[in-house]
Amino acid sequence: MEELRKLEQLHTTLTFMQSHNFVPSSTLDSNRFIANLILLLLQPCGELNLDMKLRLLSEYLPKFWTLNIYIADYQEVNDPSGKKDCLPLQINHEEVAMVGLEAMERANSTLEDFCRSYFMFHGVDIDSPLMIFKYFPVLAFTESYIYQLDGLNEKILSIPTEGDTSLAKEFEKMNYQCCSETFANMLEKDPFRPLLNVLELRGLLTDRIREEFRSGEEYWALERKLCRALTHKMEISIKDVMRAIHLKSFDYRVLNLLLYQLRGQEVNDLHMEFLSVSEFLDDVLENNFNILRMFVKIYGPSTAPAMLAKYITDAEERYGNLLKTLDPQLSSKYQRRCEEATKEGGTVSGHPLGTWSIPPVIVNEDLYRSNCLNTE
Repeated sequence: MEELRKLEQLHTTLTFMQSHNFVPSSTLDSNRFIANLILLLLQPCGELNLDMKLRLLSEYLPKFWTLNIYIADYQEVNDPSGKKDCLPLQINHEEVAMVGLEAMERANSTLEDFCRSYFMFHGVDIDSPLMIFKYFPVLAFTESYIYQLDGLNEKILSIPTEGDTSLAKEFEKMNYQCCSETFANMLEKDPFRPLLNVLELRGLLTDRIREEFRSGEEYWALERKLCRALTHKMEISIKDVMRAIHLKSFDYRVLNLLLYQLRGQEVNDLHMEFLSVSEFLDDVLENNFNILRMFVKIYGPSTAPAMLAKYITDAEERYGNLLKTLDPQLSSKYQRRCEEATKEGGTVSGHPLGTWSIPPVIVNEDLYRSNCLNTE
């Protein structure tokens, strides 16, 4: 009886629309949709009258276009049959690759550096907007997604664990009780799956790209492990530290491999190896991941600078040897770019080789923090 009543209401509404020349489309499905919308507007909803409901629709209608983008991604990934007319409104956000504006803003400097430093290895003219924007959407979306997950990882690192290292518990301390389990799963259980689904759908996913994403997961896990060990004054291993540094720039390697796919080209392993060594040097010289702090913990304040200098010197030797194997024009172009990046960064460390310096060692971190707080 309830279904019959609904059909009668729908028929009455359609008749009303026709009698007032309010038939938006010649298709039955469109007219039924509008008729159902009218019936929804007529349903009682607290203190909202019809005018208030119409104003709400007018205000939120533009936002439905954004929702439509999310639904389209969800349908492509979860409905390969192409039957998209009965999608439930309850969207599983774990399955849909989405990025926020803040993540896009944070990714911007990395994307700029990637375009200026890596496009030359693909023969792409950085001064050609047409060429840049041809590949930029996929590269920007991928890097922004990575930064979004990295932001969650950073928030975890900023929270005292107090002996409980489970991600879900840490998120609860951040007042994410309702989402803690979901976010923990994102970081611990295949966090890149939604992004991988999108890339696979577009024919861009390869085994090497999958491997680099696994490197990203391993890096975040090592970063949490090492930072907690430092906080709780526990032992750390040089193996873990060096592994983390080698993994850190996985996003550059993902972008580089994606660019090969986007251009339909075979991966140049020589270029990949050279850029990997260059990434390692940049991360060490910029003291990313607090590598000097890690070395002080392992080797002590007197030996740490010398040991770090040895690792840098060995990496520079590899870099120099690989640089000689590049095409002379490409080699010269890349070195100019490194010099530009060094000047723009306002530092004296970095390429060209041999111009780096190791900052002073902080022997007593507790005393250093106390002094910093007292001077503020």
